[in-house]
Amino acid sequence: MRNYLEVLADILLSGEVREDRTGTGTISKFGMQMRFDLSKGFPAITTKKLAWKAVVSELLWFLEGSTDERRLAEILYGEKFEGRKTIWSANAEASDALTPTLGPIYGKQWRAWEGKHGIEYDQIMGLIDSIKNDPYSRRHILSAWNVGELAEMTLVPCHVLAQFYVSKDGRLSCHLYQRSADMFLGVPFNIASYSLLTSMIAQVCGLNVGEFIWSGGDCHIYSNHVDQVREQVQRTPRSLPKLYLDSSVMSIDGFTMDDIKLESYYPDQPIKAEMSV
Repeated sequence: MRNYLEVLADILLSGEVREDRTGTGTISKFGMQMRFDLSKGFPAITTKKLAWKAVVSELLWFLEGSTDERRLAEILYGEKFEGRKTIWSANAEASDALTPTLGPIYGKQWRAWEGKHGIEYDQIMGLIDSIKNDPYSRRHILSAWNVGELAEMTLVPCHVLAQFYVSKDGRLSCHLYQRSADMFLGVPFNIASYSLLTSMIAQVCGLNVGEFIWSGGDCHIYSNHVDQVREQVQRTPRSLPKLYLDSSVMSIDGFTMDDIKLESYYPDQPIKAEMSV
């Protein structure tokens, strides 16, 4: 994933210093892109350790249509989830709700987008049906940006829209647009998450994997991550791992934590940093 390190270095070199919603401050650059050929290895960052189980559990949580942060903890930790934190805990705790819900965020929009007259649309099943029955359509879209419900969300979507593309040789690709991109903590997680989603959808649709293309709008490094980023860009990328999916699972709702594994993943040492909320 040398292209990811090159993007980090570019932002450090030519980004502008800006204030931001969290009050932390950033170095920011607008409009960047990276491409990953999923057939050549799974794009899990190797110059630091990726929180793989957190990636998988969050994606399964989205696919359940859940917005309950405690349900995410249950998927991640199993029966001993009480009192344990997830990557969404801080957002849930910052909400005014009596229970740790996050409003109609990704899972709600993916599985029960509320349209006119209260009609709900399951975007995931619609997407899979479209890929299977009209593979060359230009309408294979998954969106989390429901304008009418943004005010009810604890955190409005950062990864806003994904478009899928089936090539004539039977490969499924995904292009993600991310409006707000925390380049050190968030983006490696998002790359892995949507690459995994693409691989899962490819399997249930009987396709091979193609490319994952990531496009970012406001691509930023938080001011309290600058030293960590400088350390990371000095590291040498290692060989990419391989993704294992249980080949017997042919329904997008059939995957569990045990069905998804990252093999031959040998990352460099972790680099700790605080998340801005």
